[in-house]
Amino acid sequence: MPVVPTSHGSDVHYRITGSGPRLLLVHGSTSDSASNFALMEPLLSQDRTLVLPDYAGSADTPLPPGGELTIGMLADQMAAVVRATSTTAVDVAGASLGAVVAAALAADHPELVRRLVLVVGWARNDDPRQEMALGLWRRLADTDPRAYGQYITVLAHSPEHLAGLEPKELQALAEAAEPTEGARRQLDLDLTVDIRSRLPRIKAPTLVVGASRDQVIPVHHARELHAGIAGSRYAELDSGHNVLLEQPQQLASLIDGFLT
Repeated sequence: MPVVPTSHGSDVHYRITGSGPRLLLVHGSTSDSASNFALMEPLLSQDRTLVLPDYAGSADTPLPPGGELTIGMLADQMAAVVRATSTTAVDVAGASLGAVVAAALAADHPELVRRLVLVVGWARNDDPRQEMALGLWRRLADTDPRAYGQYITVLAHSPEHLAGLEPKELQALAEAAEPTEGARRQLDLDLTVDIRSRLPRIKAPTLVVGASRDQVIPVHHARELHAGIAGSRYAELDSGHNVLLEQPQQLASLIDGFLT
């Protein structure tokens, strides 16, 4: 797997697949590019070259010295990957914390982003309900790893989607959520997100996608992102937070239509 060094003390690992115009995909917290985009890769790589980095704390990309993460640091890591893999601006799509990082990338490094897609993202974390939900998930990472996986599985998917799974499939989803040290540091970052001051600096044409049944990042946060980015478009899918798993075909169609 190729790596690119960054100024923050950790080499960023990434993968490239497909052919055509370049699309950088930025995964969410406590996950990585392989698991987050497993269902999206075959759909989006038919007509595009996908660049799939793992930011600090995920997969083989280590945490920086000291372990603390910031949105600016992760945006800089994504900028380093774009510069290493393309001589021109690329399209960028991010999901969950990946949407926050992608938005920061477009604000901090506008010359690198051609078009921008933000899926189930948010601009701030001073919503008391959201603080409670994410804060409980963070505490479970330290106190009860099994409950940590079960909690986020229930929270991140719509009831109808989970009810349609076999018991073994549901159990596998819960067991896949592992509270690694990288996941803990990323959750710490989730709890301090505030990119409102960056939103007016986003000039790339932007599509914001919300999920109407989202219990991790309630959909009004996606609508707020849309309102804060001048000229952005908005779409909403009938899904829980993990829209990448629940509605991959519909999401891929939205992304493809916007980028094309």
